[in-house]
Amino acid sequence: MTPIEIMALIVAALLIIKLVVIFINPKHWAKVAETSFAKPTVTIVVSLIWSAVVLYFLLQELTIVHIFAVTLFIMPLFAMGFALYAKETTALMNKLLKQKNMLRRAWLVIVIWLVLALWVLYTILF
Repeated sequence: MTPIEIMALIVAALLIIKLVVIFINPKHWAKVAETSFAKPTVTIVVSLIWSAVVLYFLLQELTIVHIFAVTLFIMPLFAMGFALYAKETTALMNKLLKQKNMLRRAWLVIVIWLVLALWVLYTILF
């Protein structure tokens, strides 16, 4: 089994487990989410390391352009999920936009996305 197949297997298994838990008792999944976000700094560090490891293995078989193309596939799936809760999503967005330090708080993720986007543009254009 290749690293990409292992990663796909992990995603499929986690997705099925999540859906089973949500169908049986959605409150249990809420506890998982609350626990995951209880310590934001820990979640950010773990997510950063996890992303770096996954990116490393993906780049063994794909290019950053391929990875971004897959991201384009995933984006409308997320949009459909958010659209189901349009009022709540819009309210959260407006609340976040009112915060004066919103961009300062999100600087790390903004820098990461910007670097990745510039990497894609450089790869395609040069």
